[in-house]
Amino acid sequence: MRLRICYLGLFILAVLFLTQAVSAEQGRIYGKIYTDRGDILEGIIRWDKNEASWDDIIDGYKEQVKKKSKKKSRRKYGDGNSRVSLFGLTIFSEGGSWGSSSQTGIAFGHLRKLTPQDDGAEMELKSGDVIFIRNSSTDLGSGIREIVIETRDEGELELDWDDIDYIEFSDGGDVDSDFGTRIYGTVSTSRAGEFTGWICWDMDEMFSTDIIDGRDKRRKRKIKFSKIASIEKISSQASNVVTKDGKEFRLDDSNDVDSGNRGIVISDPKMGRVIVEWDEFEKLDLLTPPKSAYVSYDQFDGGRPIRGTVFDEEGDSFAGTIRWDNDEEFSWEILDGEYRGVNFDITFENIKSIEKLSRRSSRVTLWDGRQYRLRESNDVNDENKGIFIVAKGDDEEAEVEWEDFDRIEFKK
Repeated sequence: MRLRICYLGLFILAVLFLTQAVSAEQGRIYGKIYTDRGDILEGIIRWDKNEASWDDIIDGYKEQVKKKSKKKSRRKYGDGNSRVSLFGLTIFSEGGSWGSSSQTGIAFGHLRKLTPQDDGAEMELKSGDVIFIRNSSTDLGSGIREIVIETRDEGELELDWDDIDYIEFSDGGDVDSDFGTRIYGTVSTSRAGEFTGWICWDMDEMFSTDIIDGRDKRRKRKIKFSKIASIEKISSQASNVVTKDGKEFRLDDSNDVDSGNRGIVISDPKMGRVIVEWDEFEKLDLLTPPKSAYVSYDQFDGGRPIRGTVFDEEGDSFAGTIRWDNDEEFSWEILDGEYRGVNFDITFENIKSIEKLSRRSSRVTLWDGRQYRLRESNDVNDENKGIFIVAKGDDEEAEVEWEDFDRIEFKK
């Protein structure tokens, strides 16, 4: 009898261990927050409600980059350069720098340290470079919606922007969180096809413990994402929610399930980020994420200069370090555009090539073979401010203007 009890106890412990192991999740933002009061808080970090994993992106305006190596000085563009133009190819022999501010985004995984400032943050990258990003939404500054850290000793603590002296990021490994596990699934759209990845619903809900709410006839309902199998749009005013046990609810009267929805974000580490607005959304199927979907802190390198070969319409080619659209110059930076009503933010490290198709659009090919014809952005149309190339060992900078540009092939 005692032996049976012993075996039963061991069985229960094994089940509990396996349950805990399954619930543990990789890829969560982790680090130490040093406060203005001198406290050091360590744990899992949830940022501005909808960023909590290493592949999530901080949006803002890039003000400056302090290079870890200063072997070459950055020349001013349009500020006293000598400029020679020949067949659409512009060569600068002196000058340096371009606009001081450009829209950008960077994944948390590239960060080693973040120091808040009034209107943005100084960020030290794993590469050793230091960038300053000024706020453009609620990701940085006093307008941030919340910063929550889950500590082992004190549980969840919410901090204001002014509470933080600086943050040091590190690999937290597999962690359990009161927030639950991330939502993963496939989003079907009306014109652009399907997209699979980590889901942020209504720019807000992204964990299994988060809730979708709405009115079912006369009854108000709140359903955790952990219980949901699918969400399908019925009209601009309502959606059909199916739970894992087969129950169906027609919900309305909430921006979770109607045209007030602020958008569905799909994060895909092999692409970047896709944002689907309500007009294009059709259905979300919740899925169990494969192991390949998780990204760890050590998979990010802090970025590197963009390199590749630019071809013009005359057949000439120019290889070297690239500055795209006169502002994107690092692998962590983002190319944006629109495809059949869906907005794309693609990190340059995931792009194999860009080919101009017309004045208004370009074909973007990813390293995994996917292709999209993007438009509605100066990254991919004739509002592009130029492609600049510096060949290895050369102090001169060449520019291929958009009207003469044919394609670019990036070096991995």
